Amino acid sequence: MKKLVLFLKKEPMLPIALIAAAVSLFITPPTKQLLTAIDWRTLGTLFMMLTVLEGFKQENVFRPLLRLTGRIGTMAGLSLFLVFGVFFCSMFVTNDVSLIIFVPITILLFRAAKQEKYILPVISMENIAAIRGSLLTPFGSPQNLFIYGQSGVSALRFVKFMFPIWIISGVLLVCFVLFLYRKDLKLTTGLRQTEIAGEWQDDRRKNRLVYICLFVLVLFVIVSRTKFWYIAVLLVAAAVLITDRKLLLKTDYVLLVTFLCFFVFSSSIASNETVASFLQKIIAGREYSGSILLSQVISNVPAAIVLYPFSRNTGALLYGLDSAGLVSLIGSLASVINYRIYVREYPKNGGKFVKTFTLVSLAFFAFVVLPGYFISLNTAF
Repeated sequence: MKKLVLFLKKEPMLPIALIAAAVSLFITPPTKQLLTAIDWRTLGTLFMMLTVLEGFKQENVFRPLLRLTGRIGTMAGLSLFLVFGVFFCSMFVTNDVSLIIFVPITILLFRAAKQEKYILPVISMENIAAIRGSLLTPFGSPQNLFIYGQSGVSALRFVKFMFPIWIISGVLLVCFVLFLYRKDLKLTTGLRQTEIAGEWQDDRRKNRLVYICLFVLVLFVIVSRTKFWYIAVLLVAAAVLITDRKLLLKTDYVLLVTFLCFFVFSSSIASNETVASFLQKIIAGREYSGSILLSQVISNVPAAIVLYPFSRNTGALLYGLDSAGLVSLIGSLASVINYRIYVREYPKNGGKFVKTFTLVSLAFFAFVVLPGYFISLNTAF
């Protein structure tokens, strides 16, 4: 029992997700439809990415990137590089994947520079960068992909509509990073390329090549939206079993279970006729605020699926969904991933993460909430 209590203290999001899923099943009894409504594709993709990136860490595949960051002399410059690495990467490989790639690197670099006090504010900004960078493209986030597919608009029109708040977000992120280091913009990292990058072992070259190939496969699954994603999951699992079966034990299964519980919760709530009727009455004309508020309960991806059929202003709905992750941790499941990565390294600092994340994100939200609202009203989607 003592071990269970310690585990739950270390993983506070898991019991919350389990309770939410259990309660939702009492509201809407489980059916076969519930199983099909769960986003198994996202869970499979997440499993592949988490497993492959564990291989990247083990085999030091990020060595070239670490060597590049070792050339950046100041903490402000390093932070800008990492934040905008997430910002631009998220447009092509989705916001959650960009965080999985860059947040562990950030923690590693800031530890090596003996500047751990900056880890939380910087990865909070990376969270914002993932949410706001990914909004530009139809495949930058699951909610964008869903609305893009349902609306029938062209990719060019989608990008043009999202561009104003994307560019505003980029400028604000620069301001936020510079404000963080306002007292000492010339604070040096003290990093040496050899210290942080390490060396490659010649006898592990085959392993590195395997994980790089698997990473390309995962990116193909994400970008192509292939319906044969489950074959890719089997291929990744089989390749890792052959290459290094112990690696599968290091995959973050707690995060996968947490996501599964949230999907069960959102699917159960969305399939309830009373809830659907209520949403139909209140959402039309209030898409922007309604999507932000509902996302704080079921996160923005399920909120997109629930609200789209009742929306008159698709643009306002989209802007609201892409702003919801700035309000709270639950607003975007990408933020839950960020939290999990951090608490695996600092198990006792979960509350500290939530506090810093919320303060930084709400400060950013305060700057973008009104421009987003007025642009969505006055620009045709």
